[in-house]
Amino acid sequence: MRATAELLRRQGYAATGLNEIVARSEAPKGSLYFHFPGGKEELAATAITYAGARLAGSIEATLASSEDLGEALARLADALAAGLQASDYAEGCPIATVALEASCASEPIRDAAAATFDSWLAKLRERLVAAGFAPEAAARRATLVLAAIEGALILARVRRSTEALTAVREELVGLAEAPPGARLS
Repeated sequence: MRATAELLRRQGYAATGLNEIVARSEAPKGSLYFHFPGGKEELAATAITYAGARLAGSIEATLASSEDLGEALARLADALAAGLQASDYAEGCPIATVALEASCASEPIRDAAAATFDSWLAKLRERLVAAGFAPEAAARRATLVLAAIEGALILARVRRSTEALTAVREELVGLAEAPPGARLS
C-alpha cells in the first residue's frame, strides 16, 4: 500500500500505472487483482485512506506536542515544510494530487479523499475545542487552517520554496488567539 501511496503522491492518478505499482511493491500482479478486484481505482482509494490515516496520526501527535495552540499549529506547518523540502518538493499533501485530478471522475476516490480531509478536520477541531474554542468557531477555524496549509503546500511545490508555508505558519500562530465570543467562557 505504501508504494502505491508514494507513487500517487508524487505522480498523480493518471501517471501511475499498475505495472509501475506492481514493480515498486514487488508483489505479484495477480495478487493485486485478487485483493483489489476494482482495479486501479479501488487500489488508489485504499491508498488514499492509508496515507490519510498515517498523516492523521502525525497531525494528532503534532497538535498534542505543545500546550500552546499557536506553537502546536506552527509545529504542524514546520513539519510539513520539512517533509516537502526533504522530498525536493516532489511530495506535498498525500491526498491533494490525486483528489484534484480524479475526484470528479471517480466516486470512490472522491469519497476516500473527502473522508480523509474530514478526519484531519476532526483532529484540528478537537484541538481547537481543547484550547477553549466554542465548537462552531473551532469547526470554522479548523477549515481555515486546513485550507491555508493545503494551499501553501501547493504554492510551495510549484515555487520550490517553503515561503508560503512560512507565511501561513506565522498567520496560524495569530489564528490561535480567538476573537471575543469564539472561546468558551
